[in-house]
Amino acid sequence: MLSGAPVFRGTRVPVQTLIDSLKAGESIDDFLQGFPTVTREQICAFLDLAQSDAREAIS
Repeated sequence: MLSGAPVFRGTRVPVQTLIDSLKAGESIDDFLQGFPTVTREQICAFLDLAQSDAREAIS
């Protein structure tokens, strides 16, 4: 956690930064170029978790 915000493990990159980037239309590749300490696997794991949580919330 960074000031209470969740971050990608082993980094100081807040997960919200990825969310904001994707909402702004940036690609995952663009994000990875800007934040090389985050891995594609971390992003995929987060997105899988978010998708599962969303499905649970609407069922």
